[in-house]
Amino acid sequence: MKTAIVHDWITNPGGAETVLQCMLELFPDAPVYTAVYNRKKMSGYFPDTEIHTSFLDRMPFSNTKYPMYLGWMPRAFEQFDLRGYDLVLSSSTSCAKGVLTDAGTLHVCYCNTPMRYAWDFYFDYLDQSSNPVRQHVVRRLMHRIRIWDVLSSNRVDYFIANSHNVAARIEKHYRRESTVIYPPVSLTDVDLKDCEPGMYYLVVSRLVPYKRIDLAVEAFRSLHLPLIVAGDGSECKALKKAAGPDTRFVGRVPEAQKDDLFRHCRGFIFPGEEDFGITPVEAQGYGKPVIAFGKGGALETVIDGKTGIHFDEQTPDSLAEAVQRAEQTHFDPQEIRENARTFDRSVFRDRLCSFLQEKMQEFQGQKGVKW
Repeated sequence: MKTAIVHDWITNPGGAETVLQCMLELFPDAPVYTAVYNRKKMSGYFPDTEIHTSFLDRMPFSNTKYPMYLGWMPRAFEQFDLRGYDLVLSSSTSCAKGVLTDAGTLHVCYCNTPMRYAWDFYFDYLDQSSNPVRQHVVRRLMHRIRIWDVLSSNRVDYFIANSHNVAARIEKHYRRESTVIYPPVSLTDVDLKDCEPGMYYLVVSRLVPYKRIDLAVEAFRSLHLPLIVAGDGSECKALKKAAGPDTRFVGRVPEAQKDDLFRHCRGFIFPGEEDFGITPVEAQGYGKPVIAFGKGGALETVIDGKTGIHFDEQTPDSLAEAVQRAEQTHFDPQEIRENARTFDRSVFRDRLCSFLQEKMQEFQGQKGVKW
């Protein structure tokens, strides 16, 4: 079966890129079509993959400043020639689902989320700029993008949502049903005896505004408890300035160091609202409780009182109270790890394969499709 995979952009390693890697494990010969490909940073993640890029890949600074080309992305994806494929599998956070396919091609979209900046977080993104000219441009652009986004959702034959949280957004914005298949999480095979908790709590994240790492920094300044923050980003300087003496920033860390940080942390802090959120599941893979904002994907991955603690308001005080509750709660590391196993990479592959086989048989009106 001739298959193509479509992905928004390949510029930084993240959860969506892990999804793409797993898709390629199922379809190793499938070419990938993407708007922009940062070869210098990402070629090691996809060394043997045939990757086709759009005209945006040749635009100035597109490898790093690709969001500024959002207005051209619908055209970029519509220009990919996907004639002759039996299956097109799109992994979409933005515009990838908008590709054009033949009537005889099955198009399945794995939707990480309907584009956040056009829908649920539109006003949050708008508030990040006080420039009235910029705000005017963003309003006009997003108006057109929303119209195209809804229209292009009709090009998808079947939607897969990465969580029930995202399934509700797909229903709200596109009026489409979807099947939930949680994204793959690569769990480390560790002996929990080697994961004795230390004194510090841990954050592993990009340091950008919507991740709300500022809540963790302020909460731990008042708690006077050790906090290690791993990651970098635009908020790094401001966060360091606001941090107390018990908070340490270690920057972006290699996998071996990240593994060590997970093994010996006391708990994991997850203060933002995510569509799913992979790092809380990774932390639970080490038997560590997660203190998470009780909204979005964390409601599906963190069991309050059993594998972590939810806090109700995105305020430092609410987070600090949750940490204090965690300090007084007995957690079973084995129970926490078992919860993480339900999101393992192998589970994702099996569920995705079964779903695609079923839908291809329905689409072609025949049985016995070979995989």
